[in-house]
Amino acid sequence: MTETYQLHIDGQWRAAADGGTLPAINPYDQSIHAHIAVATGEDVEAAIAAARRAFDSVWSKTTPGERAKLLNRVADLLDADADRMALLETTDNGKVIRETHNQMGYAARIFRYYAGWADKMHGDVVPLDQKDTLDFAIRVPYGVVACVTAWNSPVAILTNTLPAALAAGNCVILKPSEHASTTTLEMMKLCEKAGFPAGVVQVVTGAGDVGAALTGSRLVDKVSFTGSPGVGRKIAAVAGGNLKPVTMELGGKSPNIVFDDADFDLALIGALAGIFGATGQTCIAGSRLLVQRGIYERMVEGLAARAAQIRMGDPRLPETEMGTAANEPQFDKILSFIAAARGDGARLVAGGGRAEGAGLEKGFFIEPTIFADVRNDMKVAAEEIFGPVLSIIPFDEEEEAVSIANDTPYGLASGVWSQDISRCLRMMRAVQSGVLWVNTYRVAAPQAPFGGMKDSGFGRVRGEAGIQEFQQTRNVFIDFSGDRRDPFSMKF
Repeated sequence: MTETYQLHIDGQWRAAADGGTLPAINPYDQSIHAHIAVATGEDVEAAIAAARRAFDSVWSKTTPGERAKLLNRVADLLDADADRMALLETTDNGKVIRETHNQMGYAARIFRYYAGWADKMHGDVVPLDQKDTLDFAIRVPYGVVACVTAWNSPVAILTNTLPAALAAGNCVILKPSEHASTTTLEMMKLCEKAGFPAGVVQVVTGAGDVGAALTGSRLVDKVSFTGSPGVGRKIAAVAGGNLKPVTMELGGKSPNIVFDDADFDLALIGALAGIFGATGQTCIAGSRLLVQRGIYERMVEGLAARAAQIRMGDPRLPETEMGTAANEPQFDKILSFIAAARGDGARLVAGGGRAEGAGLEKGFFIEPTIFADVRNDMKVAAEEIFGPVLSIIPFDEEEEAVSIANDTPYGLASGVWSQDISRCLRMMRAVQSGVLWVNTYRVAAPQAPFGGMKDSGFGRVRGEAGIQEFQQTRNVFIDFSGDRRDPFSMKF
């Protein structure tokens, strides 16, 4: 029997105002495993109003220590429920169980990390020229925050923002992708069980119109969005019209740069993990592999051989190495990019189509695909695919690698593989990305800030920077001189 998930508004689970639902489809076998409520504009307005009441009457009066206790309770509950949560996320979006299980543990770690920050956001006492005036700057929450998340890693993306926003003192309304909503709704159950007051955390589900109603409201004080640049531009335009601050993580076309002095075997593994981990459906995917010409053909041959060995199958099984595309529209999009690369003359060395075989018949499986001799102006190299498709681009000198790497509107992540520390330090300064890995790839930590440049967005999640995104500075002057002269004169 499939479960029907309702909206969570003002401490209550309730159906959408018009009773609408949408199916949650397992991309492995096309079965419907749940039904998700589709919020109306009326539902969104109710959630915003509830968040405002909760902030004004309860949450703004809660101490940092009390917020920390609640966040730690969520972490404990998530740890205890990690197996079920991982299985549900794998069922919802086709990501392999090993990765979703790891992400649940990582999510709990982030909740604990920001629980620790809740009572450590100190202000500053500011020395002034005026002798009889005390000045201090304090950090205060925005109030009501809208967090719109993506389908590729729902819990991981949610925990990039939710615990930081709550620790900072905000109320949060979550809007997950219509393609993967179930684990966000299950996270809401954990928040409810942990004891968050009504209206502090809420979930409204549905398609893009629900997100637009939420992020476009003048009653929302701050917006956090993870998704495509196209949607990000629309949200930013509306937020700008309402003079609302936004934090955006908008994807990438990340260069993974291998020099001929690199540890070859380590770089090969890093290149594979960079693109085929999470079926390539990650904003940090190292989808452009830049290889110095001295090891170029060896790297092409090594990657092609290893890609052919990747085990595909039921993503719920621990031995499966790569799962499905998360949904049918994404599956079709990936195949269209593969066709375009063929048409542009890129050399196909691995994969190139829908994966076939026992156990793959019903799923949105795509072969691990590698194109060699790619030019940076080809569509396969220029546009974000969000799938298991690797473009290998040769280069001769360091300056050429930098030029190719930066010749993109994106600037989220990058990788450099070299045993020359001086070169690595030069690349650290030269490559335009918010995150750069040296002799590794896809490493993340709660303490380390993450975010992009250029079309990859702005603002940061995780680390101290992540909680600062959800606070603003208020300055306070206190005159203790007792001076009763003209109150309209400025004291300089």
